[in-house]
Amino acid sequence: MARFIIEGGNPLNGELTPQGAKNEALQVICATLLTSRKITISNIPEISDVLKLIEILRYLGAGIERISKGVFTFECDKIQIDNLKSTHYFAQAGSLRGSLMIVGPLLARFGIGIIPQPGGDKIGRRRLDTHFRGFEALGAEFTFDAEESSYRVESKQLNGCYMLLDEASVTGTANLLMAATLASGTTTIYNAACEPYLQQLCKMLISMGASIQGVGSNLLTIQGVTSLSGCHHTLLPDMIEVGSFIGLAAMTASEITIKNVGFNQLGIIPESFRRFGIQMNLKGDDLHIPAQQHYEIESFIDGSILTVADAPWPGLTPDLLSIFLVIATQARGSVLIHQKMFESRLFFVDRLIDMGAKIILCDPHRATVIGLDKAHPLRGIRMSSPDIRAGVALLIAALSATGKSTIDYIEQIDRGYESIDLRLNSIGAKIIRE
Repeated sequence: MARFIIEGGNPLNGELTPQGAKNEALQVICATLLTSRKITISNIPEISDVLKLIEILRYLGAGIERISKGVFTFECDKIQIDNLKSTHYFAQAGSLRGSLMIVGPLLARFGIGIIPQPGGDKIGRRRLDTHFRGFEALGAEFTFDAEESSYRVESKQLNGCYMLLDEASVTGTANLLMAATLASGTTTIYNAACEPYLQQLCKMLISMGASIQGVGSNLLTIQGVTSLSGCHHTLLPDMIEVGSFIGLAAMTASEITIKNVGFNQLGIIPESFRRFGIQMNLKGDDLHIPAQQHYEIESFIDGSILTVADAPWPGLTPDLLSIFLVIATQARGSVLIHQKMFESRLFFVDRLIDMGAKIILCDPHRATVIGLDKAHPLRGIRMSSPDIRAGVALLIAALSATGKSTIDYIEQIDRGYESIDLRLNSIGAKIIRE
């Protein structure tokens, strides 16, 4: 087990470049299984979750080569489908929730997909019904092995259909979209997720020869084709990392420029930070956050307390609510954070309360934060990282706190943020990895 030792209270200054988008990387890497032709993907973040998925594909027989930092080629012309039944595959795939998205491509191309109960962050119930009900609608036969806790779908030929998803699941939409590209006939997916990463997946599939209409909307129409070709695809900057860096600048009263943020793909994120009183300036595609000693949370126009809640795109991504909660602790004013999607994601507030934050955990989904306006800085403590996003939120809190903090189990942070300690140390942070 690794840990960070952080000396807080130091203002930062400099430039940070966001890594490639983790959530997009997991989707498009799975999409390489749809073809035997070579695919090159650039700007891949070399983080543990992504590297683990690459190893899963390699074990299944994919030819994968690292050309340079963040640039990989994938050639899935020799997939060993029987490896899906091995204990090694079950151990690999069971430790990574993103592995679930290999099922759609494998089912479409090889007629079978098997996945153990997937792992990932323990942030609440994350059901899989959307995926497997969708596969059944396309004509696959679904079975669940209770003894092995594994899911299996099989079909000799998928057939296009109309489906109305019961939730706008990002991974569910991606899985069904990839399966539908090689199905016979037309598939219509309504209530589809439409995050920029889904749009990127659609654009990649179209460049491979897929026929997809409605990209960027919640209504996708896919005309199946018999085969797909190779392509070259470049990932977007990671919007969650961009938001994390904005929050870092605010909490530590630092002047930070975030390079190449992909501003047009950030949606409501910049405006959400502005509602917390955080200033920022766009220069080209770089986002400059000036040093601010104070920032004030807006109220609603009727004077009531601001509520910040997650919602399907183009609403606010749930992955940033941990960041908003942390920056609210040192704002002027109060805010209600409403995490609608996951019922265990706010439990990390206990660590912030131990650091001196004024937070009322109303229930598993809602927390009221009473800002300290930096009159009482947070204090350093020892804590552990419960999941990727809470881990980075706690790191930001520790960097703003007085004294020394220790964060255990930073493997969780490494799953989503590449060399975060080295990059933050380069602009003045004092983080030691043990």
